[in-house]
Amino acid sequence: RWIWNRRGRKLIVAMSSPKETREEGVNLQLVGDSEKGAYKNSVHHEDGESSPLSTEDYDPHLHRNVPHPTSNMETLVHILKGSLGTGILAMPEAFANSGYVSGFINTIIIGALCTYCLHILVRTQYIICKRNRLPILTFPASMQMALEQGPKPLRRYAKASAIIVDVFLIIYQLGICCVYIVFVATNIKQLIDYYWVDFDVKLHMLILLLPLIGLNCIRNLKVLAPFSSFANVITFVGLGLILTYILEDMAGPSARQAFAPIGKFPLFFGTVLFALEAVGVVIAVENNMKTPKSFGGYFGVLNIGMFVITILYAIIGFLGYLKYGADAKGSITLNIPQMDPTAQAITIIFAVAIFISYGLQCYVPVEIIWNQYLLKRFEDSPKKLAWEFATRIVVVIMTFLLAVAIPRLGLFISLFGALCLSALGLAFPAIMEICVLWPDKLGPGRFVLYRDIALIIFGIVGLVAGTYVSVRDIILSFM
Repeated sequence: RWIWNRRGRKLIVAMSSPKETREEGVNLQLVGDSEKGAYKNSVHHEDGESSPLSTEDYDPHLHRNVPHPTSNMETLVHILKGSLGTGILAMPEAFANSGYVSGFINTIIIGALCTYCLHILVRTQYIICKRNRLPILTFPASMQMALEQGPKPLRRYAKASAIIVDVFLIIYQLGICCVYIVFVATNIKQLIDYYWVDFDVKLHMLILLLPLIGLNCIRNLKVLAPFSSFANVITFVGLGLILTYILEDMAGPSARQAFAPIGKFPLFFGTVLFALEAVGVVIAVENNMKTPKSFGGYFGVLNIGMFVITILYAIIGFLGYLKYGADAKGSITLNIPQMDPTAQAITIIFAVAIFISYGLQCYVPVEIIWNQYLLKRFEDSPKKLAWEFATRIVVVIMTFLLAVAIPRLGLFISLFGALCLSALGLAFPAIMEICVLWPDKLGPGRFVLYRDIALIIFGIVGLVAGTYVSVRDIILSFM
């Protein structure tokens, strides 16, 4: 059964006695016995608004009922795999749009900012769950409930905010999947061209379609963990091999730009944000943890994962740019000559690793589309499972068609990073925190309010500037 609040918005939540909405697979979105839904523990005012009761003795983490929880190590593996994708291979090109000094410093800054905003998001979700006695809330449901508790001018947008978050999440995750298809097909083409015959990259994408459909039909996140572990191992091996190429006959800093023209910075920003921010995967894996209290903290799973990722990205970007300069391509694997067997091994390694990662990245949009919008239509249907698999297949076909339409890897990465992650990773968590702490818990001198407003402005500027420059360059690339 689905729970609907009085405004007609479906809340994907779990009460203190959760039931699974399906018998198999990982279920991050649970419903409870009470038809009052999220407002079971709310006070209804005369103006029609609701304010939830604070429940100090309720710990949402202790009331989660996840069918297949992941350990701390499995969660760390998923975070690493969710971020160690095509983005790290695009970092040399990103540094070409910023310069090696600006690129290194700003990669560290953006990495720290992404991590901080993820902490804001997870912490805010916890507060909302605690107030409303809910074990789990999805990102969209959290956004809606946060706005319903925030300043009165924002409350009218609560229902729309959940839909907006859904749309951004779906676009972003589908964008990642498109990038992955382009990446794998482009790298396979490079290898096939050398050994056999020059086929169009779109034919290679078509060949990948059926295997990708099969991968996306894995419904259990825990089943994907061993594949993610394997992909992580070969990714690190591949990065080590790439470093051997980069360090050989590498140009010195004097041969490269320390600071690139400011007009190129939005492309750098979009690429790095795309590379570092894995908000969809982070929320999914945190909700699915066996011990979610281990996720935050100074030495928690999130900080460890993001520290490793940020340092790796900065190093690969810095050294890759010194090696290839302005000639750095959307994936550094495309800069490596294919006549060397080691280079061919690198191509195969990353093609396999990114192919495996497609399943994890596609997991998020499928969960949103199926559980939040389609499941209620087929809840009592004997063909419910068939409809779910049909949804998974359609999602893969959509990403395939978009990848075929715009096979520009570097610009693709920058566009989706700027368009979606400026909102999902920076602005939305800040908006949620303002609403949840409103009006009297915003810190001394309302410091939290002004800090979050700065994050919102930064996110909006990044979205507008990054999207504009990326779209402009995509259009120019077809001329």
